[in-house]
Amino acid sequence: MNKLVNILAALLFAPLLALAAGDEVKLDRAPIVERDMLSLQRGARHFVNYCLGCHSANYMRYNRLTDIGLSEKQILDNLIFTGGKVGDLMKTAMDPKEAKEWFGTAAPDLTVIARSRASPAGSGADWLYTYLRGFYRDASRPSGWNNIVYPNVAMPHALWELQGEQILKMETVPGPGYPVQKRKLELAKPGSLAPLEYDRMVADLVNYLDYMAEPARADRKLIGIYVLAFLAFMWVLAYLLKKEYWKDVH
Repeated sequence: MNKLVNILAALLFAPLLALAAGDEVKLDRAPIVERDMLSLQRGARHFVNYCLGCHSANYMRYNRLTDIGLSEKQILDNLIFTGGKVGDLMKTAMDPKEAKEWFGTAAPDLTVIARSRASPAGSGADWLYTYLRGFYRDASRPSGWNNIVYPNVAMPHALWELQGEQILKMETVPGPGYPVQKRKLELAKPGSLAPLEYDRMVADLVNYLDYMAEPARADRKLIGIYVLAFLAFMWVLAYLLKKEYWKDVH
């Protein structure tokens, strides 16, 4: 009987334990403003320069960047280096087979990565912002890098020259009745950007990734406000019409 109770308890509490394990790393809030056009333009530049070499955005076309204030000429001159057209999809030149051979897996498409990474612990933008700042040196990994948010990630730190090299340290902090071990990242070798400059650069990149996941989000929200206002106005008219029809009955 006790064994059956233990099994039932394990089944009931397993999801809670899994959730607690997944939320071990606290996500930092991404300091982004979704309609900050300059930030989005800088983020698009960072995406093309640092991400598009390995990752694709197969559901995003270059000409959609006109929505963030870029002209087609600016897109051609500054963001397309393959001789493609403004109407082309944002595809990577890397062969998936070669990527799998080099990194063990093909690099995922990033079009909707900001939406797919959303969780109870934070938004997809929060996850990306913490992830891109969470790489550290790990000699046991094939790439020489690991990540505090995504342990044993196959992706190397593509932005290490900008951020520098971090190392993982364990520190003891007071806990609920007993000390606990907490993981902490420490900058061992500075990069070409100061820490605050790197955080701002990552914020711009995350802002663009968040925009790319749903370019029509701002329009969708605005349309929703108009629809709700229209329904509220029609409700008042319907109520007054109902009173007029039923005034003799009541």
